[in-house]
Amino acid sequence: MVENAHKKQEVDYLMTPTPPNPEHNTLPKLLRMWANRAPETIALREKDFGIWHALSWAGYRTRVAELAVALSARGFGRDDVIGLIGNNEIWWACAEVAIHAAGCMSLGIYRDTLEEEVGYLATYTDISAVFAEDQEQVDKFLRLSDQLPNLKLIFYSESRGLLHTGDDRIIDIRALCEEGRAILAGTPNRFDELVDAVDGGDVAILCTTSGTTANPKLAMLTGERFIDHVARYLETDPKNPEDEYVSVLPFPWIMEQVYALGFNLVAGMKVNFPESQETAMEDLREIGPTFMLGAPRLWEQISADMRARIMDASRLNQWIFHTLIKRGTDAIDKGRRDMLADVVLFSALRDRLGFSRVRSAATGGAALGPDTFKLFLAMGIPLRQLYGQTELIGAYTLQAPPGAKMDCDTVGVPFRGSEVVIHEPDQNGVGEITTRHPNMFVGYYRNHKTYEDDMRDGWLHTGDVGYFDSAERLIVIDRMKDIAVKADGSKFSPQYIENKMKFSPFIGEAVVLGAGREYLTAIICIRFSIVSKWAEKRRIPYTSYTSLAANPAVYELIRGEIEHINKTLVEGQNILKFILLFKEMDPDDGELTRTRKLRRALINERYTQVIEALYSDAPIAHIDTHVTYEDGRKGRIQADMEIRMISR
Repeated sequence: MVENAHKKQEVDYLMTPTPPNPEHNTLPKLLRMWANRAPETIALREKDFGIWHALSWAGYRTRVAELAVALSARGFGRDDVIGLIGNNEIWWACAEVAIHAAGCMSLGIYRDTLEEEVGYLATYTDISAVFAEDQEQVDKFLRLSDQLPNLKLIFYSESRGLLHTGDDRIIDIRALCEEGRAILAGTPNRFDELVDAVDGGDVAILCTTSGTTANPKLAMLTGERFIDHVARYLETDPKNPEDEYVSVLPFPWIMEQVYALGFNLVAGMKVNFPESQETAMEDLREIGPTFMLGAPRLWEQISADMRARIMDASRLNQWIFHTLIKRGTDAIDKGRRDMLADVVLFSALRDRLGFSRVRSAATGGAALGPDTFKLFLAMGIPLRQLYGQTELIGAYTLQAPPGAKMDCDTVGVPFRGSEVVIHEPDQNGVGEITTRHPNMFVGYYRNHKTYEDDMRDGWLHTGDVGYFDSAERLIVIDRMKDIAVKADGSKFSPQYIENKMKFSPFIGEAVVLGAGREYLTAIICIRFSIVSKWAEKRRIPYTSYTSLAANPAVYELIRGEIEHINKTLVEGQNILKFILLFKEMDPDDGELTRTRKLRRALINERYTQVIEALYSDAPIAHIDTHVTYEDGRKGRIQADMEIRMISR
């Protein structure tokens, strides 16, 4: 490791992690502890058919015990990988902890992952069993059976369409519990024997990385390190059994693992599972969480929805809304909050969103635009930015709670025991962010070469560019490979400009271009739910996303939004041309990761024709490409898109 010439966060670093109490160094052991300590206290809740159903710690332990002994009796154990795919629900949490109790490794797979991607992960890990929530997920594995000779068990929680499959490998998770119940009736200590046999140093979780450039890697996380890192996180953002959390982000994501499993089992925080993705925000309002985690897309969507609703109000109410929003965000710029805006507007907004009880909120996974961040701080939501990677068990830095001095730019300081260093900084202290801490991953599953590339002398090279401010807080600029240089040699961050653009309620996604060019251009995806409402109010006809995005009135709407955004950008970083893409960018087409990050290399390759047209005198950009439909079929699309200029 090259010694850092710039400032670094001074911490006590241990090359060997300090293990948690050996009695509590795995998630199953922690569950057993809570079941003994507070058996009747609510651990988890789930909404089903409009009714919230609670599961106590004792009930949680019982379900996990039954599943674990059943899996063990069927021959699953050390070195077996068991997958989980579906919606966030109580059965997922029970199944994952049971997998660990049986000595196996869990592999979470995003529910909207296409069959081809599922096949890659399942064959790569030689998966031996899977919890597949419903028929849709079960069918993916059935169609892959020829590629998965080691797949012995598929268990599900939603029985619709799965009662008479004729495949002996497929079983209801409740029937699996019955098998375990029968075993425990004869050998009541069997679960404790399994739990005690699992060592904290064993790999428990295989967690997929974001995969922005290629197939995702699988970070190997041990139970001992996972728990100790969660404990260090809780030192900076304490939780207890009185706290409520609503699980709305995908369970396979490392931060949802940290919160829905880690915070729950380490601190006793209650975790609530919505009935569906469509009802998530309504269910959240019913619970009134004390803690919120949202990926940038969630906060952006909430912000856009608020602005969309006001479109139905009278002009007077619209003026009041926008005036108070401006007062609130202007006050944040001055390090305070506007009490008039809070009394008249923000308190009502917090109540309507279900945020009245929120004492702590976080955003991570990607950068959140500063305008969106300021809006929620102005609303009185104690939003804090975090920073981390899957390999580091999620976040290892977190902003201080909003106080007298608002922090809208940094990701805070590292947790106890974490070191962050700027590698080979330039004259301004800007360089690659490298890090290490006692509880990082122990390698990539079956991929030693990549581990050696990413880990150098014990430090993880993140590939992100950043620097420390005068208060030793970390500021993340962008991915190293995404920092672009214009033809005149000036550098710019596409991500920063894109986040500014997505603050507009009408812009759902943006790709800023300009590397090696004389000026910047953008490919824009409209936010269909908002723009369609805007069009209906103006009686603008459309039949689909494609026809709406091609409408001249919509082009004028977005042109006005970009002109406004350009005024907030430094000279030379203004958008001078744009097109409205004929479709939304989609993970199924490979344009976004499952955590909604742009795959820039693929976008640049797929839309080469469009990009070249943007940097020519052509008035139209033509595209001829392949897309993936929702049912997995692939098709070819040809489209023409108008190129619009932006006045300087």
